[in-house]
Amino acid sequence: MDTVRGARVVVTGAGGGIGAALARRFAAEGARVVVNDLDAAGAETVAAEIGGTAVPGDASGVVPAARDALGGGIDIFCANAGVGHGGGPEADEALWAEAWDVNVMAHVRAARALLPDWLERGEGRFVSTVSAAGLLTMVGSAPYSVSKHAALAFAEWLSATYRHRGVQVHAVCPQGVRTNMLEDSGTAGDLVLLPTAIEPEAVADAVLKGIAENQFLILPHPEVAGYYATRATDTERWLRGMNRVQRTLEETEERPPR
Repeated sequence: MDTVRGARVVVTGAGGGIGAALARRFAAEGARVVVNDLDAAGAETVAAEIGGTAVPGDASGVVPAARDALGGGIDIFCANAGVGHGGGPEADEALWAEAWDVNVMAHVRAARALLPDWLERGEGRFVSTVSAAGLLTMVGSAPYSVSKHAALAFAEWLSATYRHRGVQVHAVCPQGVRTNMLEDSGTAGDLVLLPTAIEPEAVADAVLKGIAENQFLILPHPEVAGYYATRATDTERWLRGMNRVQRTLEETEERPPR
């Protein structure tokens, strides 16, 4: 793929899951890849596997070190690191703050560091791993749903503001993906996400296709487009449907184990 071959790519949260699949796929397409993750061992393992460079640490501050590792520039930045806290308004303030910091502000900080160079060059590509929760919602997970809505809003703002200046933005919105985050999502994940869950590699395939076609919205689960349309055009129907899912979740959690 011409857009990717030879490109200097950074993938955050790439020690496993979707991030690792993205790093592998970019490397297979001929990109030079920086693998970032808080899990230093995971980052090192993936980087060694693909012939990339590990830059462990917080995704919020990875741009300067990644730029140095790649020889001075970044062509594609994948803001993939994320946290999936559950709960509602009662969830601890620290969990809300972490969801906002990792799922939203890490993207803002990366864009702040990347944009001056991209605007000067007239090109750059920002890939935001959002989640279908950012287009819809996720029962049982208010911090995740709210922060992912904000991540989508920021990606939309970047695209609307800078696309005429050569900055391409992509919002990747899968439903269930077979990763540790899905395993940690409990009953809600089992009920809503697991039945149609896909492998991380399928997300990476969708991302590369979306980049090749310059699509802003990348939907590894195509059916999400229909849900999103219903949410916008028949909101009451959509909310009733989501509330039925919530009631089913409550009934499932209250049911004694066999």
